[in-house]
Amino acid sequence: MSGTIHIVGAGLAGLACAVRLADEGRDIALYEAARMAGGRCRSYFDATLGLTIDNGNHLLLSGNTAARDYARRIGAGGTLVGPDECEFDFLDARSGERWRLRPNASRLPWWIFVKDRRVPGTGPLDYLDAAKLLFATGDATIGEIMNCDGALYEKLWRPVMLSALNTEPRDASAVLAGAVLRETLAAGGAACRPLVAKGGLGHAFIEPALRTLAAKGVEPHFGARLREITFDDWRARGLRFGDVEIPLREDDSVVLAVPPWIAQELVPDLVAPDEFRAILNVHFKIAPPPGQPLLLGMIGSLTEWLFAFDDRLSVTISGADRLMDEPREELAGQIWREVAAASGLPPESPPWQIVKEKRATFAATPTQEARRPGAATAWTNLFLAGDWTATGLPATIEGSIRSGYKAAGLTSRRP
Repeated sequence: MSGTIHIVGAGLAGLACAVRLADEGRDIALYEAARMAGGRCRSYFDATLGLTIDNGNHLLLSGNTAARDYARRIGAGGTLVGPDECEFDFLDARSGERWRLRPNASRLPWWIFVKDRRVPGTGPLDYLDAAKLLFATGDATIGEIMNCDGALYEKLWRPVMLSALNTEPRDASAVLAGAVLRETLAAGGAACRPLVAKGGLGHAFIEPALRTLAAKGVEPHFGARLREITFDDWRARGLRFGDVEIPLREDDSVVLAVPPWIAQELVPDLVAPDEFRAILNVHFKIAPPPGQPLLLGMIGSLTEWLFAFDDRLSVTISGADRLMDEPREELAGQIWREVAAASGLPPESPPWQIVKEKRATFAATPTQEARRPGAATAWTNLFLAGDWTATGLPATIEGSIRSGYKAAGLTSRRP
């Protein structure tokens, strides 16, 4: 193929597509409406804190094969850090009880028979209920497939599934939950060792990608908002960016790696997710105390996950629609009190910043899952990428990168 691949959107899906195609020596044009790359996976300097922070905290797992391949391609594999073995620290904020979940590396889950490796107050047979999710089909919800009550659900399945799906688990797609389990705990602890970009998302995923692309002659066109795609009966014929129109040659292709609501404005009759869930992140400018876990799951509190970076403590709350209109000062105060109690720090709050993403992910319900389109479209040279497309996973970094790779592969196979 000798045509140009026009990639619209320099978020993670678009960058992954561009990196994959650049490795194949393809001719690429990359466009981004914003003044910086990264989309929802970005870092920026916050003047209030005097720190570079992420718009949201993201956890990866050692079994995220596409994300780790992407990091390798851009020379950033060393930016993801985590424990040598699979382990997750938890705290019940109500009782003060702490525990460490430690699945063994192999697929045979003998860890559920070892008391100090599993959730307190649970027995080995309790874990079998979630295995039914692995066989879920159709439009079933998690609540229709497994028991959503009891210690194990409250202390493990709900926080893990809420984090992965960003949707109240009882109402979320059992198929997506099964996909998460299949690639994590069901694959053994070797596949679910937690990894965090301690230097920031930009440092790990965005800046190295831009450098890699620049070395291959690809420079993004920033501030380029796509206003229209012109079509004939079977292919996209042109792209209009404001007053600039770009005709598409017969062997050119377009990868549309934009949010679903933008894609629906540009592609006729496109069915895509149209219901979304929020995520709230709070960053506190304070060094973590000695011994603070890289990641702490918190039960029975507003705080859900506490990340320990070198220069800050950061909190993530999923499914946070209920918090979007809450006063920022009250939220920050309550969350800091929980963080201080969990980490042994003074009750006086350090400088903070709240980041609200109202449309952080699509709602991972069966109805919305059914609206996710594939990468191919009715037009032979137009392809879609983004974590909202039919990746088989929820809206995650791994799914976003897989979607970019999928679109890249389809452009390469065009007749």
